[in-house]
Amino acid sequence: MTLRKIDIHTHIMPEHIPNYFEKFGYGEFIHLEHHCPGCARMIKGDKVFREVEQNCWDPAVRTREMDLTEVGVQVLSTIPVLFNYWAKPEHGLETSRFFNDHIAQCCELHPERFIGIGTVPLQDIDLSIREMERCVKELNMPGLEIGSNINGRNLSDPYFDPFWKAAEESGCSLFVHPWEMMGEKDMTKYWLPWLVGMPAETARAIASMIFGGVFERFPKLRVAFAHGGGSFPFTIGRIEHGFNVRPDLCAIDNNHNPREYLGRFWIDALVHDPKALDYVIDVIGADKICMGSDYPFPLGEHHPGKLIEQMPYAQELKDQLLFENARNWLYGK
Repeated sequence: MTLRKIDIHTHIMPEHIPNYFEKFGYGEFIHLEHHCPGCARMIKGDKVFREVEQNCWDPAVRTREMDLTEVGVQVLSTIPVLFNYWAKPEHGLETSRFFNDHIAQCCELHPERFIGIGTVPLQDIDLSIREMERCVKELNMPGLEIGSNINGRNLSDPYFDPFWKAAEESGCSLFVHPWEMMGEKDMTKYWLPWLVGMPAETARAIASMIFGGVFERFPKLRVAFAHGGGSFPFTIGRIEHGFNVRPDLCAIDNNHNPREYLGRFWIDALVHDPKALDYVIDVIGADKICMGSDYPFPLGEHHPGKLIEQMPYAQELKDQLLFENARNWLYGK
């Protein structure tokens, strides 16, 4: 076992969040209601959203749990429900700065254990680029976390091109996390938005960036996608077939075969299944898979890296998956 494990997919929030719902007078801004020791309710607007525990905000609790599961470093990112892309741009910027400052403070307290990536108000590209620059230059963050769509707008939209250009030029890595899952209101039962919607939402983001030519126009972007790339790796055959048989529908913005982009982006290893892990390594590439647990939430891997560690892989491959690939995604080779 090794404490060199780098977990690229963990979420954190401040213990005390201003009541932006009251301050701004609208929306579904999140704040915490601490109702018993070590527990809190996330209040979305004026309604209870979910219960969370102390490991969601307390760096000391996190480091103890990291030691128990032999994780050396967590990459800290905000919880997607805190993106606030629907808010007025100036309010999205204010909340983004608050969450980014909190993550930076956690990293300052535990510089050997945490690496922070920021969030930006992508409902306004100019404000997003400004906050990206602050994250990279002032807060020493190597990257950002962004949503799989922005208010229903796919990542292929030319609207985002200045953002991609700025990220490429600054060397800012990007972690794409599903949120606002398509069809969510049509499948509220059985936790289907999280079980089915999230994988589809991540595939939507990857396919949009490929078909939209984002990786073609900005080849130096370092982009990682959550949850093993969602359903994308398992439907690449269908996606490629569609490209071949209906180029009039699929190849309108990029005439390169989607399969050519395998190995051009990273995914985390959060697939919960040994055969699925074998498959994504084969399809996406052994150098493009990073350990990621979705800590501290129940749908994540409760012992980060355990699936990788239990696989009959050579130690060299395990080291790649557990920490080397993460460093390459975060900082480049």
